[in-house]
Amino acid sequence: MGTRFIGIIPARYASTRFPGKPLALLQGKPMIQHVCEHVASSTLDQYVVATDDERIFECVRSFGGEVVMTAPSHPSGTDRCGEAARTLQLNDDDVVINIQGDEPFISANEIGLLTGLFENPAVHIATLVKPIDDPAVATDPNKVKVVTDRDGKALYFSRLPIPYVRDANGPAPTYLQHLGIYAYRYKTLCELVRLTPSTLEQCEKLEQLRWLENGYSIHTASCHYNGIGIDTPADLEHVQNLLAKQNNDL
Repeated sequence: MGTRFIGIIPARYASTRFPGKPLALLQGKPMIQHVCEHVASSTLDQYVVATDDERIFECVRSFGGEVVMTAPSHPSGTDRCGEAARTLQLNDDDVVINIQGDEPFISANEIGLLTGLFENPAVHIATLVKPIDDPAVATDPNKVKVVTDRDGKALYFSRLPIPYVRDANGPAPTYLQHLGIYAYRYKTLCELVRLTPSTLEQCEKLEQLRWLENGYSIHTASCHYNGIGIDTPADLEHVQNLLAKQNNDL
């Protein structure tokens, strides 16, 4: 059997900034349903929602999605993915795609770019980046930046704008924003969830720094994803207003 590509969508209820976020309605549908419908349109072999809450579990079941219950104590989406993946009887080289449950506009195109990286057998972890054209995004600590080497492997992730431009007359950098969708070979995912939190990770609150500190390579693919991640009720209201405007302009 060849490599399988399995999407796992972590969806917890107790978000600090937006409790119950996966169930928030967007154009009359729960946000988690929008994510699942977009993932279902991709070439993934299977997808499953991984939750810690019966309300989300029942919601996903109600629209025909596959869902598994996971422990409420996981510190990250990767840990939740790890538990869910263990229930799916995967092979070491199968690829798990960790798709954020608050990205209702993720498309088959972005997922395809990510899975395409695994045609290279040397790729064990991958993620997406996109060029930043808005200076406000480069300085926003909620938008994670990344620098890569010439082969597209991540060198560092930060909430600060990197690289820092010391000389105003020097070359203008292309800032890259990290998009929080990851893919890992199953064997690697099992290794990652056994790592203990690292110093850089705890400083920046970015779990991918734990992987870099432990010697793992993270390959990237560049895209032009224009979706909006929804972290707060204000984000949801902003998206609702944008969609309403688009409908009115049609």
